[in-house]
Amino acid sequence: MHEQTEGANHIRFESSAVGSMRFRDIVAFATGAAIAHRLRAGLTALGIGIGVAAVVLLTSIGEGLHQFVLTEFTQFGTNLIAVTPGKMETFGAPMGGAFGTVRPLSLDDAEALTRVSGVKATVPMVQGNAAVKGGGRQRRTSVYGVGSNFPDVFSFGVASGEFLPPDDPRTPRALAVLGRTLRDELFGLANPLGARIRIGGDRYRVIGIMESKGNMLGVDLDDAVYIPAARSLALFNRESLFEIDVLYDEAASVDEVKAGIHRLMMARHGGEDFTLTAQEQMLDVLGSILNVVTFAVGALGGISLLVGGVGIFTIMTIAVRERMSEIGLLGAVGAQRKQIQWLFLGESVVLAGLGGLLGLVIGGGGIELLGLLMPALPVTLSLQYVLFAEGIAILIGLVAGVLPAINAARLDPLEALRAE
Repeated sequence: MHEQTEGANHIRFESSAVGSMRFRDIVAFATGAAIAHRLRAGLTALGIGIGVAAVVLLTSIGEGLHQFVLTEFTQFGTNLIAVTPGKMETFGAPMGGAFGTVRPLSLDDAEALTRVSGVKATVPMVQGNAAVKGGGRQRRTSVYGVGSNFPDVFSFGVASGEFLPPDDPRTPRALAVLGRTLRDELFGLANPLGARIRIGGDRYRVIGIMESKGNMLGVDLDDAVYIPAARSLALFNRESLFEIDVLYDEAASVDEVKAGIHRLMMARHGGEDFTLTAQEQMLDVLGSILNVVTFAVGALGGISLLVGGVGIFTIMTIAVRERMSEIGLLGAVGAQRKQIQWLFLGESVVLAGLGGLLGLVIGGGGIELLGLLMPALPVTLSLQYVLFAEGIAILIGLVAGVLPAINAARLDPLEALRAE
């Protein structure tokens, strides 16, 4: 039996006296109702769409920043452990670094750490800032005192020439390697290999040019000069190394390597006046924090979805009042209360689903626009957040339609038919 309803919907009942409604009948009813009230349905869907677009845009920015930060920190490798002076206390400050350690980190410590099981290489590190003169020009830049294993440990290649040779770490020669930016600033297009430069009053011979690494979190890694760690200690009048970076075998357990380093440093220093930081573990913590930030940003966008849900609830409540005679007719021809509920719930879900699809289109367009207007802004569209946003939109539509659907099902068919 077929019965015509408002908006040119046709709902078919069959198999029993009270009727059996199929899924496609529910979809047809909901779609027909939306078409019959196009403007109202469009505005309602737009409310949900704005919420979905906000979630997609904000989570894409958050996910982009997440990937950007992790990429920046992993460009030097992940199987690294940093040994820094001073014991890291509750508030995150190396207390020994502020008030003096029992024993400073030394070049001998860096050499001794190479004997720990699983360790492939170590690099003593001293960092500072000094004026560098060369090619008739002067530039103040970062000065890194390092060991000969620096390129291997940090996956940082040499573009031309060679890196610092494995001299005696206590009495190294006055040799220097330039970053690409510093090379350009001091020598322009000229070949600086073999040239003499002056760093803080001491003369050095340039033997290499590093490959370009670009910026990391706003710091130009190419605007630097690399000299032997012992000479950097003298240049900056330091007793302790800034840190010792340890490269360990990828097949080795980071916990076992850390334990070996800890035992050796305890034996050498007579106490725990140092801190071990594994980059792999640091990245895990950082990744977890960034995931929480991305989710929190997405939740802020989700507030717009709740506003859209209120709009669906309002529209569906109005729809029940306007279509009372239609509801009465459905009941009169044998539709059960549960079926009437599903009809109006289906309409609510269809509105939310269409709004969600509209939001995905708006969000995708917004991401493309951001890429054109701000190419430096890292934006990454995440499929899991797209599906999450669409799923939440449909869920909100379902929840918002529950009460109006129940009210529609409770109407007495005869009383509803009398309604105008």
